[in-house]
Amino acid sequence: MPVFEHPEFDWHDQVVFCSDAATGLKAIVGIHDTRLGPAAGGCRMYPYASFEDALTDVLRLSHGMTYKNALAGLPLGGGKCVIIADPAAPGKAAKLRALGRHIQSLGGRYWTAVDVGIGAQDADTIAETADFVFARASQRPPDGLATSDYTALGAFSGLRACVKHVLGRATLDGVRVAVQGVGATGRELCRLLHEAGATLWISDVNADAVRAVVTETGATSVPINEIHAQDVDVFAPCALGAVINDDTVSVLRARIVCGIANNQLAEPRHGQALADRGIAYAPDYVVNAGGVISSARVIFASMDHAAAEAQTLAIYDTVLEVLERAAKDGRTTEAIADQIAEERLAKA
Repeated sequence: MPVFEHPEFDWHDQVVFCSDAATGLKAIVGIHDTRLGPAAGGCRMYPYASFEDALTDVLRLSHGMTYKNALAGLPLGGGKCVIIADPAAPGKAAKLRALGRHIQSLGGRYWTAVDVGIGAQDADTIAETADFVFARASQRPPDGLATSDYTALGAFSGLRACVKHVLGRATLDGVRVAVQGVGATGRELCRLLHEAGATLWISDVNADAVRAVVTETGATSVPINEIHAQDVDVFAPCALGAVINDDTVSVLRARIVCGIANNQLAEPRHGQALADRGIAYAPDYVVNAGGVISSARVIFASMDHAAAEAQTLAIYDTVLEVLERAAKDGRTTEAIADQIAEERLAKA
C-alpha cells in the first residue's frame, strides 16, 4: 500500500525509510508534526511480522507523540522510529550506529530516544553517530529517576485522577488494580500502587518479572489471557498495544482503563465501545507522558529533576480535565484529548 494511502498516514510531515547493507538495518522514521518544535519520540526495535506492520506502528506512534507532547505542554512535535529486527539478535549495536547516521542526516528535525527493545545504554550507542538523541544513560543524573520511573509516576498520577473522577475516592487505599505487563515501567507502577494501598493482580510473559513483583507487593499472579477480565476497579495495560479490542471490551469488568502501553485501542471505535459500557478510559498518550517530560528537557532546557517531577505529577490535572469534559460533552475521552491537543497545535 502506498504511504499516502495508508489509513494511519494522517498527513505526516515526513516518512523516512532507512537501510544499511553492511549491518542489515531496516528502519522507518515517522515525523508527524513539527509546529510546536522538533519532532521527538523513541526508537522501537521489534521483529515485526511484516513491513506493513512496522509502517502502521511507526505512523500510529509518531501521531501519538504529537498529541502526547502537546498535552504535556512540551515545545516539541511528534516523531517515532522503528527498527525491524530482534533486539536480542547479534549485531544490534552496529544497526544502532547505522541508524544514528540516518538520524544525523535529518539535521535535528527528529530526536530519538528509548522505547521497546531500546534501552538507555542503546541510546548512548545511537549517540555515537548522532547528536539528536535523548534519554541516554549518560544523561541521567546520579540522583535522578530513570525515564521508566517518570513514566510510571505519570501513570500513577493519571490513575489517581481516574479513581477520583469515577469512584469519588481521594486515595487508592483498597482500590483493586489489574496490571498487564510488569517490565520496568509496569513494575515501578506496581510499587507506587502498593505503597498507596492498592490491591494488585498482575500478569506478564516473563515469569521472573512476575515473581519479583509478587514478592515485592503481594500481588496475585494470573494468566496473561485472563488479566483483562479480572473483577477489579482498574485495568492498567502496561505491555504492547491494541489490548482493547473486539475480544476484550465485552469481558472487561473494571470501571476504569488507565495504563502505560501505547495505542491501547485496537481501533478508535473501541473508545466508544468503552464509553457505551460506562468504562472510563484515560488516553494512553496523556497518561504515559512522564518519560518524555523528564528526558526530553535536554532538547530545549537544562535538566531539572524538580521541574520534571512537577510537570509529570500535573498529568493528574490533565487526565481529570479530559474525563470531566468528556462527561459534560457526552464524547469519548480520546476525542476530548485529541481536541485539546489540536487546540494547542493550532495556537502554534
